[in-house]
Amino acid sequence: MKRMLPFTLLIFFGMGASLKAQEPKPLKLIVTIPLPGLHDGDFDHFAPDIEGHRLFLTAEENGKVVVLNTSTNKLIYTIEDLKAPHSILYRKDLKKLFIVDGEASEIKVYDSDSYQMTGVIKLSVDADSMVYDPKPNYMYVVNGGREAHAPFSLISIVDTNTLKKLGDLKIDSDRVEAMAIELSGPHLFCNITGKNAVGEIDREKSKVLAVWPLPAGDKQNVALAFDEANHRLFVVTRQPGKLIVLDSESGKVITSLTAVGFVDDAVYDARDKRIYLAGDQFVDVFQEKDPDHYALLARIPGSYRAKTALLVPEENRYYLAVPHHNNHEAEVRVYEVQH
Repeated sequence: MKRMLPFTLLIFFGMGASLKAQEPKPLKLIVTIPLPGLHDGDFDHFAPDIEGHRLFLTAEENGKVVVLNTSTNKLIYTIEDLKAPHSILYRKDLKKLFIVDGEASEIKVYDSDSYQMTGVIKLSVDADSMVYDPKPNYMYVVNGGREAHAPFSLISIVDTNTLKKLGDLKIDSDRVEAMAIELSGPHLFCNITGKNAVGEIDREKSKVLAVWPLPAGDKQNVALAFDEANHRLFVVTRQPGKLIVLDSESGKVITSLTAVGFVDDAVYDARDKRIYLAGDQFVDVFQEKDPDHYALLARIPGSYRAKTALLVPEENRYYLAVPHHNNHEAEVRVYEVQH
């Protein structure tokens, strides 16, 4: 004969299961900003204007940059004279936007108030990913490689004060993707995607110091984030979907975890010790327990190819770009970060 639990214990366990099911997610959807007039096609990257309450988003396959007001959560302007905008930099001190236009093989410079183009910086074919060093005001921009029918890629160094290209760093691979910059030192890290590896670069010497291969079978490392204080690089692969944690001083693999696929934007939040990965159909949020241990905190429903995202800690907001697909209109989903 089976022993029955007392009724009070059944209520207690039932309440515990209910409370666990109701645990708050790290992201709470608060509003959706419609983006009418866009056809099917990916977005690529965001850039924030914190003080001006604006957000710039490159609609890569639509040849546009949309400008959002983050106070009213409305679309306020569209820059349309572009071919395939990828990454974007906003310099509030100069009131300028630097938009990397891959198909045009150049950086287009705009007045950020009038949205009129004021200059052009020529690069090689397929200019794409970018990272910014705020001390000398240099942009590091990936270009060349596969689309240039070359076995190597270039990381071009661009002075945003003078609007001049200073030189190129040659990478022995036909595909380089996301980069991360060390603000306390001279290092620049990049995903050498064509070799399924990560590169360590001394940007003062313009020299590749090391190439760290990923574990066998881990391929297409596109997204990259950096916990500089703890010397941890967060490398995200697409085949299969994984979050791989590397020691940024030695290249040693610390750990790896299964993650959402097709990730393009990875963000590390030093305040909450979280890593946000935007991919196909989901946003994965990982918790950093300590520099050697990580766990999936939550998997948030996303959308088809919604792989472009930005965390704005000053606003306590996470923005996810959802592309137009079939009858679903393009939009930006605005989430409040839950601590």
